[in-house]
Parts: sequence; structure tokens; C-alpha cells
Amino acid sequence: MRVALYGRVSTHNGQQDPELQLRELREYCANRRWDIAGEYVDRASGAKDKRKALDGLMADAHRRRFDAVVVWKFDRFARSVSHLLRALETFRALGIEFVSLSEQVDTSTPMGKMVFTVLGAVAELERSIIVERVRAGLRNARAKGKRLGRPRVSVSVTKIRELRVEGLTLREIAKRCRVSKTTIIRALS
Repeated sequence: MRVALYGRVSTHNGQQDPELQLRELREYCANRRWDIAGEYVDRASGAKDKRKALDGLMADAHRRRFDAVVVWKFDRFARSVSHLLRALETFRALGIEFVSLSEQVDTSTPMGKMVFTVLGAVAELERSIIVERVRAGLRNARAKGKRLGRPRVSVSVTKIRELRVEGLTLREIAKRCRVSKTTIIRALS
């Protein structure tokens, strides 16, 4: 099996060495006789959306350059549970397995697939709870008489017609009135 190793160390502590993670990952792969197709290492905060090596790993995953991704620990790979689950869904769709050494999760095994399924169910529950909280908040705001949505924009139909007579296009009229072209079209209807 061709595998990609991913390691990350935080930048806030310059004393961290990714070699600690990579050495254990290499040993793990050697014990399973897996070929290392590439090593991806970021020296960045886990909170950052963009990490050069992680972006490269995901691009190479889409190019099918490896069959599995091996990481030292979940929190070295993903910034949140939802980020982890999105990445795992991508890997699953691409037929790429995922192994986390510290958590002992290997999606190529029945137990690893079960753990992944449980993580997915927890994430789905979390999304459902968030949706329900948002809906409850909206109901509460409406009950208090709060007006929701974008503020209404009023435009003078007379002014729009005058500008049309001058030969302006709908886009030019919208620009001059500082509204969208759709607002102009609605006003004329």
C-alpha cells in the first residue's frame, strides 16, 4: 500500500520538531510493509485554514498518488471535528484509507470503519442541534416582533423611468441608485 504521512508542529513553540511524529509514522509503516509515497509537514497553527502541506496532500489525494493517509494524531491533522470529518469523507469518496497512530483508528479495518461511522453520527447530531438552535432563535426573534432578513430598499419608480428615458441601461440605473439590478427590475414590475 502506498501511504502519505502528514505531520504538523505549531509555530508558537519553535522548539517542536516534526521528526518526532515522522519517525513513529515511518516505523509504523515499515512494520506493515507500506511504501511511503510522500511526507507532508506543516509548521503552522492548527487553527489556520490554509496550510501549504495539507493543501498539497489533499491535491495529491485527488490525483490518487497514495492509498492511505497516516497521521500521528487527529489534532495534528484537523483543526476541528467538522474539518476532520470533511477530510475523511473526501478520502472515503476517493477510496483512500485514514490511519491515526495515537488514537489507533484505521479506516481500512472493521473497527476503524465503526469508529468513523460513530464520529459521523456525532457530527450529524451536532449539525442537527445547531440547526434547531438557529430555528429556535429565529422563532424567538419573530415572537418579539424583530424584523428578519435584508432591510427593504425603496427606489423611486419615477426616477427609474426618467433614467430609462435618458437611455441608461438597467445596470447603469442600478449603479446610480446604489441598488442591485434585480431591485430595479422588481420596482418596474
